[in-house]
Amino acid sequence: MRVTRAQAEQNRAHIVATAARLFRERGYDGVGVAELMAAAGFTHGGFYKHFRSKADLMAEASASGLAQTATGAEGLGPAEFVESYVSREHRDGRGDGCTIATLSGDAARQSADIKTEFAAGIENLLTALQAQSGTPEEADQDQRASRAMVIDMLAHSVGAVMLSRACPDGSPLADEILDVCRKELLASLAHDNNDRLAAQNPEA
Repeated sequence: MRVTRAQAEQNRAHIVATAARLFRERGYDGVGVAELMAAAGFTHGGFYKHFRSKADLMAEASASGLAQTATGAEGLGPAEFVESYVSREHRDGRGDGCTIATLSGDAARQSADIKTEFAAGIENLLTALQAQSGTPEEADQDQRASRAMVIDMLAHSVGAVMLSRACPDGSPLADEILDVCRKELLASLAHDNNDRLAAQNPEA
């Protein structure tokens, strides 16, 4: 039976989504093409009808996962993001979690194509977070300060999750890392917000 173009596109999207989840769970080298295709419900031979190589799928799956992360951050204020991100639930949910926290270490050893996808994905996430951290009419200097704050917040959040995941499941240290980093991040955000309000209302 001939597969329509629309069905072929749906099949490809399903393979990409499956790959994105499995790569987050096991890393790029932790799952092979045959296993990946089986998980998506297709035969190994069908892979090359959609992709030239596993590297091509890795890049596309990374882009898909990164876009999902950025979309999930839209509308979240900085504190809401930290509460959700620096949590045991996120730490344990690798397959459904942030691609940056699960695959940044792997991406650093991959091709320029994958690094390019990560740079674009991180930039999109920063943009989504910064949109909720300030106001559109802020001066350039304030915009730069807001961006620096968001970069610092994201780097600390990602680092906290990665360090926690490096510890054994159920380890007291794994929870301690998350708890300490979350509290410090929230306190820093509250301090920054108070400073911003004071600057906007110097006579208050």
